[in-house]
Amino acid sequence: MTVSQSTEAELAELRSKYIPRGITSAHPITADRAKGSELWDVSGKRYIDFAGGIGVMNVGHAHPRVMQAVQEQLERATHTSFQVVHYESYLRLAERLCEVAPIGGAKKAVFFSTGAEAIENAVKIARSATGRPGVISFRGGFHGRTLLALSLTGSVQPYKQDFGPYAAEIYQTPFPYEYRGWNTEAALADLDNLLEAEISPKRVAAILIEPVLGEGGFVPAPLDFMRRLRELTKQHGMMLIADEIQTGFGRTGKFFAIEHSGVEPDLITVAKSLAAGFPLSAVVGRAEVMDAPDPGGLGGTYGGNPIACAAGLAVMDVMRDEKLPERAARIGSVVEERMQSWAAEQDLVGDVRVVGAMAGMELVRNRQTKEPADTQTAKILAAARDKGLIILRCGIHHNVVRTLMPLTIPDEQLEEGLDILGAALGEVAAGR
Repeated sequence: MTVSQSTEAELAELRSKYIPRGITSAHPITADRAKGSELWDVSGKRYIDFAGGIGVMNVGHAHPRVMQAVQEQLERATHTSFQVVHYESYLRLAERLCEVAPIGGAKKAVFFSTGAEAIENAVKIARSATGRPGVISFRGGFHGRTLLALSLTGSVQPYKQDFGPYAAEIYQTPFPYEYRGWNTEAALADLDNLLEAEISPKRVAAILIEPVLGEGGFVPAPLDFMRRLRELTKQHGMMLIADEIQTGFGRTGKFFAIEHSGVEPDLITVAKSLAAGFPLSAVVGRAEVMDAPDPGGLGGTYGGNPIACAAGLAVMDVMRDEKLPERAARIGSVVEERMQSWAAEQDLVGDVRVVGAMAGMELVRNRQTKEPADTQTAKILAAARDKGLIILRCGIHHNVVRTLMPLTIPDEQLEEGLDILGAALGEVAAGR
C-alpha cells in the first residue's frame, strides 16, 4: 500500500492558507484512497465509510464496472459538449433513466453537472410548462447552494446565512415532521393557509419536495401526505417535483423514494449516486412537460459529460445486476434493529427513522422537551472517527446521526461500522 508523502499537518496548513473558511469538512482528515466501503487517510489509517461522499457512492468506491466504463470512454472522448454534437452515452443513459422513472406515459431526460443545476432547471421547466411563477418548497428541505436552489432551501444556518436577497416567488411551508409536532393534517392545513393568504394556486407552477428530508434530518414524509399533496397539485394544475438527489438510486429500498407512496410526480431531479462520484445530475419527467422550453432554453457546457454518462450507464447496470435497492432494504433492517436497541438503552436517542438504508437517529438532551443534543452529536462523530468510522450528521438542529454507507457494503463491514457507532454513542452518553 502506498502512503502519501505529505503529512496530515502539512496538508492542514495548506488548507488553512489557501481554502476559505466558508467550506468546511466534517472530519479533519485527508483522504488518500478509497475502495468499496473503506477509506484510507494519508497516514494509512483505515476507516469504514458510512458517509459515501454524502450519499454519492451507492455502488461503492471504485466499483470495477464503473472504472472500466470510465477508462473506455477516456480513450474515446472526454468532452465535446452535447450542445455541439451529441453522443451515444448521453442518449443511452437518458433512455435508461426514463425506463426506471416512476412516471406514467412518455418521458424525457436532460443532464447537468450538479444537483443544484437539476433543481434550477426543473423549476425552469415547470414555469415554462405552466406559465406561472410561484414555487413552494418545505422548511428543512435542502435543494442546493446556487441562488434559486438556495432560495428554495428551508434552513438558514449554515446554508442561507447573509447571502440574500433571494429569488422572488418562492414560498415555504412546514414539512410533516411528526417528531417535531407537524403531522400530516397540520402540514396540509398550513399549506392551505399559504394558498389562501400568500399566493393563489393559479400562480403556483410547482411544489418541490424531498420524499425523505436529507440535510433536514432524514425525516420521511408520511405516505398519506405524499398522496394528498399529489391530489392538491393535480386539482390546481401545479407540477409536483420530487427531489430524489439524496434519496434516489436505491437508497431507501426502492429505486426512488417516492415509489413507496405510489405517487407519480411530474418531474424528478437526480444527482449524487447517478454516476458514482463523477459530476452528473438530471431532470426526468413527463415528455410534454419536459418539451415546454423552446430550443436553446436548457443546457450547460459540461452537462452530461461523456465520461460521467459512461459511469452512469455502468451504475445502472450495477444497480440492476447486484439488486442494490433490495440490498438497501436488508441493510436498513440491520441498522434499524441496532438503532432501536440503542434507543432502549440510551435516553440520548430521541427518535429513530429508517427508510431502507437511509437511517437517522435524532439525539436529544431530554426526551420530554426534545432539546437537541447537537454538542453530543458532534462528539459521537469524533469518537467514531477515532475508532475508524466516518459518519455524518444532519438536521436543522445538527443533532441527527445519519447513515449513507455504500449499498455494496459487505455484512462484516456493516457490523463493524455499527459496532463502532454503538461504542461511540455509549461513551458520549456516559459522559466519557
